[in-house]
Amino acid sequence: MGFEQVLEKVYWNNSIQSYLIALGILLLVFIFLKIFKFIVLKKLGKAAKKTKTKKDDQVVKAIENIGWPLYFVLGLYFCLKILILPEFLVKGVKYLTFIVITYYVVIAIQRIIIFTINKNVESKETKMDQHTGEILGRITKIILWIIAIILIISNLGYDISTLIAGLGIGGIAIAFALQNILSDIFSSFSIYMDQPFRVGDFIVIGTDSGTVKKIGMKSTRIQTLHGEELVVSNRELTSTRISNYKKLKKRRVVFNIGVIYDTSSKKLKKIPPIIKEVFKNRKDVELSRVHFKSFGDFSLNFEVVYVLNKKDYNFYMDTQQKINFAIKEKFDKAKIEMAFPTQTVYVKK
Repeated sequence: MGFEQVLEKVYWNNSIQSYLIALGILLLVFIFLKIFKFIVLKKLGKAAKKTKTKKDDQVVKAIENIGWPLYFVLGLYFCLKILILPEFLVKGVKYLTFIVITYYVVIAIQRIIIFTINKNVESKETKMDQHTGEILGRITKIILWIIAIILIISNLGYDISTLIAGLGIGGIAIAFALQNILSDIFSSFSIYMDQPFRVGDFIVIGTDSGTVKKIGMKSTRIQTLHGEELVVSNRELTSTRISNYKKLKKRRVVFNIGVIYDTSSKKLKKIPPIIKEVFKNRKDVELSRVHFKSFGDFSLNFEVVYVLNKKDYNFYMDTQQKINFAIKEKFDKAKIEMAFPTQTVYVKK
């Protein structure tokens, strides 16, 4: 039997010659794509590095990440033009090719979007923090893969409209069952978009206060001044008032001083100048006003208001302490007595 006769032998509706040609096409596709990856892409990578923008570098890297599965399915797809195969195998190869191509396209788009988000995190103009970038990245991945799955199901021949309608009905039932969780998730989107606080900010929520450590999808974690971790649902954070001390540029301080009722009018008039003298030549402190405010139950009350040009809480406490010491010393010298809670009982004979 000659070589030509061997090539003409038919197995499963295809000659040996057809099988060899198909195998050659498969190898050629592999070789061509490998040459493209190691020669053409290297030149493109060098050219991309010379440009100012980094987006073209990401495009080149996304193409470089394409692996052998895509080469293999593309080779199989071209082999279909040569071989006569059962209908189910032809459809299987076509579906497999579409799934693999969709996978690598989604990965490439995802890479470019994540790169853009990371650039915005690093940029001082956008002021996007790292946790916001991570959440946006996760949301982007979920949306991309949902779209990819819908496209794949559609190309497999299933009716998407029926599936979406079924998901809609099921989604309503799930939404009712997970109402609180979904509320927290949507509240987290509001926090990320509006940014009332960020990781590292010192905030006060009602009677609780601390530094924001992590902003999650369902809850936010806060390190309190006592050291423990406070977990607050995002729904609660978007429905209550929050004081953010990280955004505080100046601190306005109001405090009261009470002196006894036996203090003479002459001494009372000396108190505002004495307090003004205490604030004189103090750095980062600006006295706003000193007033004889009211007649209390057991004291004559003066209100003092000043502004600190620093937001640091420890600096505020140190400054207040120095002011208190200075006022007490000057009152002692002027023989002005500070009041304390007393009650005088008059007995009528």
